[in-house]
Amino acid sequence: MEIENMHFIMLNNKIFRNNQIQLDKVMKKYGLSSGSMPYLFILEKNEGVSLHQLSQKIGNDKAMTTRTIKRLIELGYVYRVGKDGDCRAYQLYLTEKAKVILPRIHGEIEELVDLITEDLTPREKEITLAAMKKIFMRILLLKTEEEIDEKK
Repeated sequence: MEIENMHFIMLNNKIFRNNQIQLDKVMKKYGLSSGSMPYLFILEKNEGVSLHQLSQKIGNDKAMTTRTIKRLIELGYVYRVGKDGDCRAYQLYLTEKAKVILPRIHGEIEELVDLITEDLTPREKEITLAAMKKIFMRILLLKTEEEIDEKK
């Protein structure tokens, strides 16, 4: 059982790392990396969010979010608008440039997913996705419990 558990962790890491490499290749043509992708996708559905809200939705710390958004602004994919006279609070929006490339990025990611799941039946894809979601939800629960314990 211990060998299977280690294999599970190692296999998950290998899938993640190789997937990131492929995503980075896709994103490179837009001057982006796989790390900036979630920010664009969340902004696509939630324009007007603050840095703090974006950090929470992605699960990264504010410093990482600030650096990533700064880079996206420099590349012309995101702009910010001051909020209610507070020079520190900004609402974030996608530029037209981002709105033009996002459908292309979605298409390329769909092609990548189709490629890496080519050997799975539609039912196997469903089962895999459902299992991955369950694992992720469990990890979030454990993380939340740890954060609560740390505050005590």
